[in-house]
Amino acid sequence: MNTTYKNLNINSRVLSKTLSYLFAVGALAIFSSGASWAAQPPTTEVNSDVTVYKTVSCGCCGNWIDHLQHSGLNVGVIIVPETNSVRSRFGVPQEFASCHTAVAGNYWIEGHVPADLVQKLLDEQPADIKGIAVPGMVPGSPGMETPRPVEYQVISVDNNGEKAVYATRKGRSAH
Repeated sequence: MNTTYKNLNINSRVLSKTLSYLFAVGALAIFSSGASWAAQPPTTEVNSDVTVYKTVSCGCCGNWIDHLQHSGLNVGVIIVPETNSVRSRFGVPQEFASCHTAVAGNYWIEGHVPADLVQKLLDEQPADIKGIAVPGMVPGSPGMETPRPVEYQVISVDNNGEKAVYATRKGRSAH
Protein backbone atom coordinates (compact mmCIF):
# COMPACT_ATOMS: atom_id res chain seq x y z
CA MET A 1 0.00 0.00 0.00
CA ASN A 2 1.43 3.33 -1.06
CA THR A 3 0.39 6.29 1.12
CA THR A 4 1.25 9.94 0.57
CA TYR A 5 1.16 12.32 3.48
CA LYS A 6 1.29 15.69 1.77
CA ASN A 7 -2.53 16.00 1.67
CA LEU A 8 -3.11 14.57 5.14
CA ASN A 9 -5.69 16.56 7.09
CA ILE A 10 -5.29 16.27 10.86
CA ASN A 11 -8.45 16.70 12.88
CA SER A 12 -7.59 19.20 15.65
CA ARG A 13 -9.96 17.55 18.14
CA VAL A 14 -8.29 14.16 17.63
CA LEU A 15 -4.85 15.75 17.86
CA SER A 16 -5.80 17.58 21.06
CA LYS A 17 -7.16 14.42 22.69
CA THR A 18 -4.10 12.46 21.62
CA LEU A 19 -1.71 15.06 23.03
CA SER A 20 -3.73 15.24 26.28
CA TYR A 21 -3.57 11.48 26.57
CA LEU A 22 0.19 11.42 25.96
CA PHE A 23 0.71 14.20 28.53
CA ALA A 24 -1.35 12.31 31.11
CA VAL A 25 0.51 9.06 30.47
CA GLY A 26 3.84 10.86 30.75
CA ALA A 27 2.79 12.55 33.98
CA LEU A 28 1.57 9.23 35.36
CA ALA A 29 4.93 7.67 34.55
CA ILE A 30 6.73 10.51 36.31
CA PHE A 31 4.55 10.26 39.41
CA SER A 32 4.68 6.45 39.40
CA SER A 33 8.46 6.54 39.32
CA GLY A 34 8.35 8.55 42.54
CA ALA A 35 6.87 5.64 44.48
CA SER A 36 10.24 4.83 46.02
CA TRP A 37 10.47 8.26 47.65
CA ALA A 38 6.78 8.66 48.49
CA ALA A 39 7.43 7.67 52.11
CA GLN A 40 10.02 10.41 52.53
CA PRO A 41 8.97 13.86 53.75
CA PRO A 42 8.09 16.27 50.96
CA THR A 43 10.67 18.81 49.93
CA THR A 44 10.21 21.95 47.90
CA GLU A 45 11.13 21.09 44.30
CA VAL A 46 11.65 24.53 42.86
CA ASN A 47 13.70 27.39 44.25
CA SER A 48 10.95 28.84 46.44
CA ASP A 49 9.53 28.91 49.96
CA VAL A 50 6.40 27.11 48.75
CA THR A 51 5.83 24.87 45.73
CA VAL A 52 2.20 24.63 44.63
CA TYR A 53 0.91 21.71 42.55
CA LYS A 54 -2.23 22.70 40.67
CA THR A 55 -4.14 21.97 37.52
CA VAL A 56 -4.14 24.51 34.70
CA SER A 57 -7.88 25.16 35.01
CA CYS A 58 -8.12 26.07 38.70
CA GLY A 59 -8.73 29.79 39.28
CA CYS A 60 -8.98 29.82 43.07
CA CYS A 61 -5.53 28.21 43.24
CA GLY A 62 -4.16 31.29 41.50
CA ASN A 63 -5.92 33.47 44.06
CA TRP A 64 -4.32 31.47 46.89
CA ILE A 65 -0.91 31.79 45.25
CA ASP A 66 -1.44 35.58 45.04
CA HIS A 67 -2.32 35.56 48.78
CA LEU A 68 0.94 33.75 49.60
CA GLN A 69 3.00 36.10 47.43
CA HIS A 70 1.36 39.23 48.89
CA SER A 71 2.33 37.86 52.31
CA GLY A 72 5.99 37.77 51.30
CA LEU A 73 6.40 34.09 50.43
CA ASN A 74 8.29 33.09 47.29
CA VAL A 75 6.00 30.67 45.42
CA GLY A 76 6.82 28.19 42.67
CA VAL A 77 4.05 26.54 40.67
CA ILE A 78 4.04 23.11 39.05
CA ILE A 79 1.12 22.41 36.71
CA VAL A 80 -0.10 18.81 36.91
CA PRO A 81 -2.89 17.01 35.04
CA GLU A 82 -4.54 16.07 38.36
CA THR A 83 -3.70 16.41 42.05
CA ASN A 84 -4.73 13.04 43.52
CA SER A 85 -1.35 11.50 42.71
CA VAL A 86 0.42 14.48 44.29
CA ARG A 87 -1.56 14.07 47.52
CA SER A 88 -0.82 10.35 47.52
CA ARG A 89 2.87 10.98 46.89
CA PHE A 90 3.18 13.29 49.90
CA GLY A 91 0.90 11.27 52.21
CA VAL A 92 -1.94 13.79 52.45
CA PRO A 93 -5.04 12.04 53.85
CA GLN A 94 -7.73 11.84 51.16
CA GLU A 95 -10.31 13.28 53.58
CA PHE A 96 -8.44 16.60 53.39
CA ALA A 97 -8.48 16.78 49.58
CA SER A 98 -8.80 20.24 48.13
CA CYS A 99 -8.03 21.73 44.74
CA HIS A 100 -4.26 22.06 45.17
CA THR A 101 -1.41 20.68 47.23
CA ALA A 102 1.69 22.59 48.23
CA VAL A 103 5.00 21.83 49.86
CA ALA A 104 6.72 24.23 52.25
CA GLY A 105 10.02 22.94 53.60
CA ASN A 106 9.36 19.39 54.78
CA TYR A 107 5.61 19.91 55.16
CA TRP A 108 2.66 19.40 52.87
CA ILE A 109 -0.02 22.09 52.75
CA GLU A 110 -3.45 21.11 51.47
CA GLY A 111 -6.03 23.64 50.38
CA HIS A 112 -6.49 27.29 51.24
CA VAL A 113 -4.27 27.58 54.34
CA PRO A 114 -3.56 31.19 55.44
CA ALA A 115 -0.05 32.39 54.58
CA ASP A 116 0.83 33.27 58.17
CA LEU A 117 0.31 29.63 59.17
CA VAL A 118 2.51 28.45 56.30
CA GLN A 119 5.17 30.91 57.50
CA LYS A 120 4.71 29.67 61.08
CA LEU A 121 5.48 26.10 59.94
CA LEU A 122 8.59 27.30 58.14
CA ASP A 123 9.74 29.36 61.14
CA GLU A 124 9.02 26.86 63.91
CA GLN A 125 9.68 23.63 61.97
CA PRO A 126 7.79 21.36 64.38
CA ALA A 127 9.23 17.84 64.25
CA ASP A 128 5.90 16.18 65.04
CA ILE A 129 3.83 17.64 62.16
CA LYS A 130 3.74 16.24 58.60
CA GLY A 131 1.37 18.84 57.18
CA ILE A 132 -1.61 21.14 57.61
CA ALA A 133 -4.87 21.43 55.71
CA VAL A 134 -8.01 23.42 55.15
CA PRO A 135 -10.17 20.60 53.79
CA GLY A 136 -12.53 21.36 50.93
CA MET A 137 -13.34 24.76 49.50
CA VAL A 138 -14.14 26.87 52.58
CA PRO A 139 -15.96 30.16 51.85
CA GLY A 140 -13.77 33.00 53.05
CA SER A 141 -10.49 31.09 53.24
CA PRO A 142 -7.60 32.75 51.35
CA GLY A 143 -8.37 32.65 47.65
CA MET A 144 -12.02 31.80 48.32
CA GLU A 145 -13.20 35.20 49.60
CA THR A 146 -16.96 35.56 49.48
CA PRO A 147 -19.72 37.86 50.75
CA ARG A 148 -20.59 35.19 53.34
CA PRO A 149 -17.35 33.91 54.90
CA VAL A 150 -17.46 31.25 57.60
CA GLU A 151 -15.27 30.29 60.52
CA TYR A 152 -13.05 27.32 59.67
CA GLN A 153 -10.36 25.12 61.15
CA VAL A 154 -6.88 24.42 59.91
CA ILE A 155 -6.06 20.81 60.74
CA SER A 156 -2.60 19.38 61.39
CA VAL A 157 -1.53 15.78 60.89
CA ASP A 158 1.30 14.42 63.03
CA ASN A 159 3.82 11.69 62.29
CA ASN A 160 1.43 9.03 63.64
CA GLY A 161 -1.44 10.22 61.44
CA GLU A 162 -3.25 11.84 64.37
CA LYS A 163 -5.27 14.93 63.49
CA ALA A 164 -5.63 18.06 65.59
CA VAL A 165 -6.87 21.62 65.24
CA TYR A 166 -3.82 23.72 64.34
CA ALA A 167 -5.74 27.03 64.19
CA THR A 168 -9.25 28.42 63.84
CA ARG A 169 -9.91 31.33 61.52
CA LYS A 170 -12.74 33.58 60.47
CA GLY A 171 -13.01 33.77 56.70
CA ARG A 172 -12.60 37.06 54.83
CA SER A 173 -15.19 38.83 52.77
CA ALA A 174 -14.77 39.53 49.08
CA HIS A 175 -13.76 43.12 48.34
